[in-house]
Amino acid sequence: MTTSSPPARKRVLVTGASGAIGQATCLSLVGRGHRVAGTMRDPSGKNNAVARTLEAHGVSVVEMDVTTDASVGAGVASTLEALGGLDVVFNNAGVGSYGVQELFSADEMQRVFDVNVFGVQRVMRAVLPPLRAAGAGTVVYTSSLIGRVAVPFYGTYCASKWALEAIAQSYRAELARFGIDSFIVEPGALPTAFLDGMIQPAAHDAAYAPEAAVLGPSLDGMVQMLKANPEQRPELVATIVADLIDAPAGARPFRVVADRTGMGEPIDRYNAHLAQLTHGLYAAFGNSEMLRLNAEGT
Repeated sequence: MTTSSPPARKRVLVTGASGAIGQATCLSLVGRGHRVAGTMRDPSGKNNAVARTLEAHGVSVVEMDVTTDASVGAGVASTLEALGGLDVVFNNAGVGSYGVQELFSADEMQRVFDVNVFGVQRVMRAVLPPLRAAGAGTVVYTSSLIGRVAVPFYGTYCASKWALEAIAQSYRAELARFGIDSFIVEPGALPTAFLDGMIQPAAHDAAYAPEAAVLGPSLDGMVQMLKANPEQRPELVATIVADLIDAPAGARPFRVVADRTGMGEPIDRYNAHLAQLTHGLYAAFGNSEMLRLNAEGT
């Protein structure tokens, strides 16, 4: 009788480790024997409690602000020193937004993109040289179900995750030659502090009074629905991410829905259709060799 060997112990960088998904993923990974560095802003201040919890479980806490080049460079350098190298990068740091789209200033939109899009690019530019030099690695991205569709009042957030999806798909093709695998996890909404910290427009306009009147009740209703669903928790996302990190390279689907509300099922079908379309486009342009294709598709 043959038995499968346990997954190799990996060195993993998780950004946004102070958030619910980041913290749950760090704990799941160290529980499986991986070495983990979790990044966050202000680990000695506002995030001190979560930093101490992670450290108590064996996570190396690294201070990093993904909106600053210097902070990302220093944080990645600290991670490489703490872990002795790097095998997996989980681009998980993110911020939400909520409100009438017209009322967002360009600066307020910029704050969302600076974390969700430009922050990922800063991290990638810092981690890719050592991964390419090693000739192997895995990159993971936290997107969202509404990184695939746009819904009212979340337009800026949706746009940032749409942009992330495009960047991640491009990276997947461009990095395949270097032996770097990647996948996107697309969670549904979760009843966490992430919803409390969403950026909202400072401006008000009486013309949007009916919309403004439903913003609060709509969000509250969604939170109550999520709290009533015991499966819709950060640990769901953490387990999916950890399982895929443990899976062999080349055997992972590129887009993975993490949702137990029923909203993820149509997104799964959409992703499957897009995979077929993408394969055809790559083939038509002679770029199929850039992808390490699998049964689930691109």
